[in-house]
Amino acid sequence: MTATSPPVFTLFMLLHSQPAWLALTRVERAAYVEAEVAPVLARWPQVAMRFYDAEAFTGRCTDLMVFETADLAAYAHLVDGLRDTAFLGRPYFEVVEIIPALEDGYKAYDAAA
Repeated sequence: MTATSPPVFTLFMLLHSQPAWLALTRVERAAYVEAEVAPVLARWPQVAMRFYDAEAFTGRCTDLMVFETADLAAYAHLVDGLRDTAFLGRPYFEVVEIIPALEDGYKAYDAAA
């Protein structure tokens, strides 16, 4: 990020999988994501998303979705779209916490000073 470029936000969404998600087979989960989640992500291409498993490392959450974008409105719309599905709108995942961050934000602060 430079003083002239828009900041890129990274948003960590901590999730807890629900029994309805765990009851699906891996094939059913993949088919659901392809049919319901992928179209929402495709609608907001200015937001990149990665999905991580965390249940082996913490009891706080089971999964993380990590979003990167310079367009917070697009991110908010994407999340609204996901909340309109069973993926984030229950019964599949509960949002535990969302942590927004700026990578190397101190460098932008130093450059602006």
